[in-house]
Formats: sequence, C-alpha cells, structure tokens
Amino acid sequence: MTEANRPLPMKTDKISELTTNRLSVYLRCLNELSASGVETVSSQSMAEQFNLNSAQIRKDLAYFGEFGVRGVGYYVDDLRQNLLKILGLTQRHNVAIVGMGNLGLALANYHGFNRQSFEIVALFDDDPAKIGTHARSRQEILSIDALQVVIREKEIDIVIIAVPAAVAERVFEKVVEAGVRAVLNFAPVHLHAKPGTKVKTVDLTISLESLSYFLAKPKSDSVNVDYSDFLHVEGERNGTP
Repeated sequence: MTEANRPLPMKTDKISELTTNRLSVYLRCLNELSASGVETVSSQSMAEQFNLNSAQIRKDLAYFGEFGVRGVGYYVDDLRQNLLKILGLTQRHNVAIVGMGNLGLALANYHGFNRQSFEIVALFDDDPAKIGTHARSRQEILSIDALQVVIREKEIDIVIIAVPAAVAERVFEKVVEAGVRAVLNFAPVHLHAKPGTKVKTVDLTISLESLSYFLAKPKSDSVNVDYSDFLHVEGERNGTP
C-alpha cells in the first residue's frame, strides 16, 4: 500500500490551527520540490532547504497517518496528495467578496485564486454607482441586497468581507444567516463568530506594525522567507519551555 492510499486516522478534533497552518507551508514546499523533479525527501532535508523544523514536520504529519518510509523519507507526490485531501483542497470552494473598495477590487482581480481550489463566483457592494459594473475579472458587481439569495443559489461556502468596520458585523450576520460557515475578514474589527462558524481576520495594520518593529531593531541576518507565524512548536505557544 502506497502512502497515498493509507487511511487517515480520525484525530482531527485535536488538531490546532497552528498545525493546519504549518500543513499549508509543507504543501507549498512540496509543490516546489515536485516542480523541481524531486521524488523523495526526508524531514531533515526539507527542514534545511525551507528553514523549517524537522521534528515539528514529523510531529505534525503523525497526527494524520504514517507517511514516511524508513530509509527513503517521504514520497513527494504522495505526500502532496495527502495534504491536499487533509486541507480540503481536492474540491473547489465557491468564494464571494463583499465590499468593492480598492481592497475588494484588488482581491476580485487577483487571478491566483482560480488556479488553486478557490473560485470567486460573486461580488457585492451597496454603492449604486458600482452595482451593475464589472471588475477586471469580468465579474458583475451585485447589490448587497441579493447577498443571501446568491449565496444559496451559487452554493458559496467562503465569504471575504472587505467593508468598513462600521458595517462589518451586520454583513457578517447576513452571511452566517445564509449558511456560510467560513469567513475571511479584512475589516479592521473583531467579528463575533457563531458556533460552527470560522472567522479568519487579516489585520494589515498589525502586519505593518510588525514590519516596523523589525526595521526599528539593529540590523541582523535574516532569511528571504519568514514562516515564523506557522512554525512555533505547540508547547512554546502554550507558554511551556
């Protein structure tokens, strides 16, 4: 039995978000290895090449199955397929964007979504001057009044909220009422997630302030890619040594 066919144990209720974040990083690394023609890789060599932690890689993967082969390491393409399944990326996700300001339009016009497992299928705004016009992606901007109907008709399962803070909570409530369980929030406000609903907030100000802190420190050696937010060992995040 190849590792791609190994059954995955049902332990996902114990998996932290940090772990799933790291799985996304591992998948990105495996994509790069596969594109370079690499067929097998050890946790140590992957850690060294991508500035990761080999022990953390093994620990994270062990939650989902036994993927390594003694004396060989991991079969790159098999492990890629397993991570795609674990992350739910073997199926398409229909995505809507609410708020067609500069940020919302930039997201709507980003072509990278449709090359992955996510497809932007609807755009919404409440500005009469924008309703009926089209983004560069050729998607028509719809009235927010049609939000709940369109969500159900197009079976939208992820909504991106890019509206001003003052109306974000109201938009979020409409989205949840329509049955959406996953929301990516760009509004600079905390949304009150309901049971069974997942909200990920992207706060650009916090990210910029973090970069400002880096610039304020004395110069030091740095790597080109920073995965630090994903790579903390669980015990370190929980306050243990």
